[in-house]
Amino acid sequence: MNESLVEFLKDYRVILLIVSLIGSLAAISIIGIPQGLDLQGGSQIEIHLEEPVEPGTMNTVTSVLEKRLNAFGVKDVQVRASGDQDVLVDIAGVRPDEVTDLVGTPGKFEAKIGNETVLVGSDITTVKAYIIQGNSWHVPFTITPEAANNFAQLARGKGGQPVDMYLDGNLVSSPQLDEGLANGVASTDVEISGTEESGTAAEDQAKNIQTILQSGALPVSVSITGISTVSANLGEQFKTGALIAGGLALIVVSIIIFIRYRDPKLVFPIIFTSIAELILILGIATIIRQNIDLAAIAGIIAAIGTGVDDQIIITDQILKGRDHDKETVPKTRKSKKTKKGKKGKKGKKAKTGDRKKITKRFTGFKVRIRSAFFIVYASAATLIAAMLPVAYVGFTRGATGIGVLTGFAITTVIGVLVGIFITRPVYAKFMEMLYG
Repeated sequence: MNESLVEFLKDYRVILLIVSLIGSLAAISIIGIPQGLDLQGGSQIEIHLEEPVEPGTMNTVTSVLEKRLNAFGVKDVQVRASGDQDVLVDIAGVRPDEVTDLVGTPGKFEAKIGNETVLVGSDITTVKAYIIQGNSWHVPFTITPEAANNFAQLARGKGGQPVDMYLDGNLVSSPQLDEGLANGVASTDVEISGTEESGTAAEDQAKNIQTILQSGALPVSVSITGISTVSANLGEQFKTGALIAGGLALIVVSIIIFIRYRDPKLVFPIIFTSIAELILILGIATIIRQNIDLAAIAGIIAAIGTGVDDQIIITDQILKGRDHDKETVPKTRKSKKTKKGKKGKKGKKAKTGDRKKITKRFTGFKVRIRSAFFIVYASAATLIAAMLPVAYVGFTRGATGIGVLTGFAITTVIGVLVGIFITRPVYAKFMEMLYG
């Protein structure tokens, strides 16, 4: 048995499983499992674009929104498209009303002297830190040399006139044009300023404007159509419930396996394989940054349940063959020896016959393993084929409606692939060591 165990541990499939488990545990501990809104709590803001857009434009929209929220200081944020006209923003750590102005406005900036546009948002190169003086705020920024030359030419001789600065068509500042900027000399330093009712309001306004100027304008007008909130306490309840459900499932599976086979040696490898699959699925989800939400948890449970079914199929094939071999293959007989210490012809023939029968028995074991894996592969292919349409709909329609099942499809497929390429072969190798 010790030699068999050493041979088992040296098998490349077992080594692959061990390395994969170590890598998954390292990824989970270092990077952390990406949790969906259902588990970590937070808010989801639904944004509707004024018209359907191409994938390239949608990528620009999501990039600008993510840049705004990161610049604002939101640490845990996920912005994803939902079809070609909607965007979902998941945030944690801030109240939705603190960022609605950021994500619900296009952020189009322009400055005018009279009715003539002298600056636009694309002219801005760097936005500096805002300055608060009492109830007044100042947001300095720099513009390109070309824009500075154009501004100098348009502002020549207009000293004392207001420079109206608009954000999404709303007037936010009207500073008077300094005489030094009206002499036709270009300057790349510009500033937006204003006054609010309090110092706190001034800081909020300055921070919003600074963030919008830093991130740039959205290529299309947007509006907020809905806000939903999940408390962190509810998220903790989800996680606790999932852990309890998983533990109960393992207990029930253990009891059923023990009742069916009456052999404790079969309970532990099946349960270990299930736990290994859970770790590998979570590790891969961590690496590819697939959020683990309620739908993804359902997919993990489905994949592990399918894995237990496959292991039962493999076990049944092996045990049925073993029972058949016990009935048809006699025990190995010891060969008789002559007085001179040499094996007699009868003993030699008996040993040769026993070797043939043992070889035949081992060959039959391999055939039964292949037969079991044919069923396993066919079942896996069917399940993956069923999940692909769900994943496709989720990717094309976004994370609303049936699209929320994308996580279910992805984790199910990951679990099935992990099973047929890593854990099922190792389980079969273990059964070969035990009964082969």
